[in-house]
Amino acid sequence: MTDWIIQIIIDFGYVGIVLVMVAESIFPPIPSELIIPFAGFAAANGDLNLFGVLAAATFGAVAGMLPWYFAGRLFGLDRVKWLADRYGRLLTMNAGEIDTAVGFFRRYGPIIVLIGRLMPIIRTLISIPAGLAAMPLPLFLLASTAGALIWNTVLTMAGYILHDHYELIEVVLDPLSYVVLAAVVLLYLFRVVTWKPAQAGE
Repeated sequence: MTDWIIQIIIDFGYVGIVLVMVAESIFPPIPSELIIPFAGFAAANGDLNLFGVLAAATFGAVAGMLPWYFAGRLFGLDRVKWLADRYGRLLTMNAGEIDTAVGFFRRYGPIIVLIGRLMPIIRTLISIPAGLAAMPLPLFLLASTAGALIWNTVLTMAGYILHDHYELIEVVLDPLSYVVLAAVVLLYLFRVVTWKPAQAGE
């Protein structure tokens, strides 16, 4: 996977960074841990501008989150609750629990989105509840941009500083993606096994 990502950045520069980051935000298997450090390395070589890399990476990351955000808004909370009433075990939540979760998200949504942008896998998934909770688009964009900029700055500077050894970042951070994915899967399975339907009157 690394080779074609690097080749796109080499061939298309900032546009390539935007395109790959859009893909990374839509498809979690494409990790930013492979993309941004190389762009930082290219900036250290003088092939790209450091601030241009940050701008392109952040723009691409936020643009890639928007399809999931709008999917959540278009699908709608009522449909999710309808599904929860019929397939509660698969969703691991009933309609009442969904209302509680959405209320929590509406209260702390910007912080959740910002922190979620710093975590593999979660950075993509977090856009869906933001849409379901009808988080105002400007607020979503602000929180997403802040989180993406922080993460991209860390990865870009790491690639810039490590220079020829930028691939070490992948060695350190790539396992984190699998840890987060495993945690998400285990939590889901735990919820499926322990799920109980809502009591009458709830």
